[in-house]
Amino acid sequence: MEQAPQLMVLFGSLISLLLSVVAYFIKQLHTDFKRMEKDLVEVKTMALLIKTEFKSSSDLLNQKVDYLEHRVQKLEMLCIHEHQSETIKKNK
Repeated sequence: MEQAPQLMVLFGSLISLLLSVVAYFIKQLHTDFKRMEKDLVEVKTMALLIKTEFKSSSDLLNQKVDYLEHRVQKLEMLCIHEHQSETIKKNK
């Protein structure tokens, strides 16, 4: 009969030890999730920043292309007028 209380104390100690180990790993898991959440927010912020920079660069590039197209059209018109003037002079 004296072994029953000792056995209960031993099992109680073992269960406490196992629960402590489980609590330690749950705490580590919680810390990892907090760190992952922080990293995810940082990644989202960086992605938004990159997206904004890409959009502004794309807009600037489109403006430059539009400007160059406008200049090319002016040069084409100038060349056409010069060619027509030369043709008219030759025909006279």
